[in-house]
Amino acid sequence: MKVDKRVLVTGGTGFVGTRLRSALAARGHWVSIATRTPKAQRALQAGIEYVPWLPDLAKYDAVVHLAGAGLFERRWSAAYKSEIRASRVESTHTLVDALAASSKRPAVLISGSAVGIYGVRGAVELSESASCGDDFLANVCKDWEREAERATTLGMRTVLLRTGVVLGQGGGALAALLTPFKLGLGGPIGSGAHWMSWIHIDDLVGLIVAAIDDPRFVGPLNGVAPGACTNKTFSVSLGRALHRPALLPLPPFALRAMLGEVATVLTSSQRCVPARALSAGYGFKFADIDACLRDLSK
Repeated sequence: MKVDKRVLVTGGTGFVGTRLRSALAARGHWVSIATRTPKAQRALQAGIEYVPWLPDLAKYDAVVHLAGAGLFERRWSAAYKSEIRASRVESTHTLVDALAASSKRPAVLISGSAVGIYGVRGAVELSESASCGDDFLANVCKDWEREAERATTLGMRTVLLRTGVVLGQGGGALAALLTPFKLGLGGPIGSGAHWMSWIHIDDLVGLIVAAIDDPRFVGPLNGVAPGACTNKTFSVSLGRALHRPALLPLPPFALRAMLGEVATVLTSSQRCVPARALSAGYGFKFADIDACLRDLSK
């Protein structure tokens, strides 16, 4: 089998990683999934393998670092917030240390981050040059990116992938919202005036694949669709896609009672634009929320 590039993926068993590894293999890349779990020492499909954390990095052309405890996996206790931070910041520190010690380094590191780095910003449009916030997620993201940026001193092209709310089947924010909407109990959160920066999972995977190959992708990269929308617009669109009403406003305190502090991810207002992706000519398959939710409700 002809191999285009050898790509190491951390977080390759997660919501985004499982789709990314298949997309990379389909393009002819050899994909290694770094894992700490011994059970993962089995072949997945042609072109995909499990390897220990961390393997010999000298043989890879690119590293995609997506490891991190899922924000929506459980309620945010103090212990879980520490895990969220450590799984991102400390794992990135360990990875870059290993890259520094490697006899040969991959050409590119794509390291996960999030639009949470901007904090709560209302309706202001936020490109990659916008300033950062100072809440829990913003501070986690700043420290996370600071660790990844050390790779630039090693001569590696480094991409800081600031993802928005990733919409896809089988997990993430959409899974948390589907039940009330399917029961006809969905609606905007509060007034629904706060902005949501979202991206279809296929576009996020496509953006990562593009960033591996294209040297124009460097530094912060907003992993969001061009069509950021208000929560009210999102709610109406989701109700329409499911053929259910979306008329009942959900008080923010009720959402917090259901989900805990992670509810702030769904109520923080961030109107991000993918300025660098668009300037590089990346073509989004799902640029507006109606098209995205119609596809995911099939």
